[in-house]
Amino acid sequence: MAPIPGSGLAKGLAVTLRTMTKKSVTDQYPDTQPDLPPRTRGVIGLFEENCTVCMLCARECPDWCIYIDSHKETVPAATPGGRERSRNVLDRFAIDFSLCMYCGICIEVCPFDALFWSPEFEYAETDIRDLTHERDKLREWMWTVPAPPALDPGAEEPKELAAARKTADKLAAAEAQPQEEES
Repeated sequence: MAPIPGSGLAKGLAVTLRTMTKKSVTDQYPDTQPDLPPRTRGVIGLFEENCTVCMLCARECPDWCIYIDSHKETVPAATPGGRERSRNVLDRFAIDFSLCMYCGICIEVCPFDALFWSPEFEYAETDIRDLTHERDKLREWMWTVPAPPALDPGAEEPKELAAARKTADKLAAAEAQPQEEES
């Protein structure tokens, strides 16, 4: 059967009329803050104490928007007769959010948990050059990072915890055994 001429136009007008009669649900953004999901990707926060300046995040970044500068520092020997060690000290850690594509690769490859997603999204600037945020600003965002979700109560205990618990139990048993022999 051939379509009736103008039926597509009538369907379109019907959709428009239905939409026009519904109440608008637009949130007026600056006055009403959006209700964001718990693990929203906003900006990247830096937990400076965990950063060992391994440069993995900067090397793996597809946009090359992470800038890291460091220097080596000599640490004196921990025991007499030991040798001095050297360690990297973080001088600069900056992310250029005008280049960042928010892929999260830097967060995934960080072996020391120094980078995290923060739900902050209000960091607009009037000048594009101001979108390069240094470590002080990244550290401020670190405190807005939500806690990780709790483990499922029915889940199997992680291997690391099981091994640590087993070792602790062995040490406790070894300490308890000499005390029993003394009494």
